Amino acid sequence: MELAVYNTSGKETSKKVNLDSDVFGIEPNDHAIYLDVKQYLAQQRQGTHKAKERAEIAGSTKKIKKQKGTGTARFGNIKNPLFKGGGRVFGPRPRNYGFKLNKKVKRLARKSALSYKAKESNITILDGLKLDAPKTKDFMNVLNNLKINDAKTLVVLGNYDNNVYLSSRNVAKSTVTTAAELNTYDILNANKIVISEDALEVINNTLK
Repeated sequence: MELAVYNTSGKETSKKVNLDSDVFGIEPNDHAIYLDVKQYLAQQRQGTHKAKERAEIAGSTKKIKKQKGTGTARFGNIKNPLFKGGGRVFGPRPRNYGFKLNKKVKRLARKSALSYKAKESNITILDGLKLDAPKTKDFMNVLNNLKINDAKTLVVLGNYDNNVYLSSRNVAKSTVTTAAELNTYDILNANKIVISEDALEVINNTLK
């Protein structure tokens, strides 16, 4: 698939790029996408939830009433989970929700997500994105020039640029990442993807 290369003014340059069919033109694997997104979201969970069980509750251990002869159920102490203020039965404990996923599956998931976006014509190639200073207005001007300011946008750079990152931080619908940190969730979560030329080369080398 051949795409035109645009500049930051939104004008088409004389350059053209061919999207590698091994990366942007494969038959998408939905199950690989599901697993990769599931792992990404699982790893975002903090996992610090904790509830006190009956052994951790502060309270008397004295037996409330005699075992037999009361005509009601037997009870131990006030920390019984059935009582208000008692311990919780099988409460949540701190844990790590992440799980292992093979590198080949993650690579296949990213290629599948990029293939979906390429098929939907939602990928724009930019000849480069450099800002002289961190300024949200300048970043928004680039999106306006490309006519994607109203869409959820993922901007993929070849290398980390602090000015671009800081300029985009205040834009609710826009995310900036590097080609090395590109993940399936961000690709699918965006309506439009803007890839710089140098980032395209990194993506092809990484995912081929």
